[in-house]
Amino acid sequence: MKYSEERRQAVLAKLCPPHNRSVREVAAEEGISEPTVYGWRKQARERGQLYPDAGSDAKGWSARDKFAAVIETASMNETERSEYCRKRGRNISTCFGHLFSN
Repeated sequence: MKYSEERRQAVLAKLCPPHNRSVREVAAEEGISEPTVYGWRKQARERGQLYPDAGSDAKGWSARDKFAAVIETASMNETERSEYCRKRGRNISTCFGHLFSN
């Protein structure tokens, strides 16, 4: 079955804060196979988008994803980082707060 890009993005958004849902949960809820959702996440990561590895744990971001966020935003000031987060549907504390916590 072919899914629209909007549908893919809506499904993938459920994997990120503030939802932090697991692939299994999202796939079951949406009636989409787990391998399909994993594939979409992999493709999005290859395009440089950040998606956590784990479902409900905010620490589910891989070292690679944390590093990518740091590099992508290193030259930004606070206002630009806030805009970066807003474009991803997050506020600055949920966008970066969980990335750098222990």
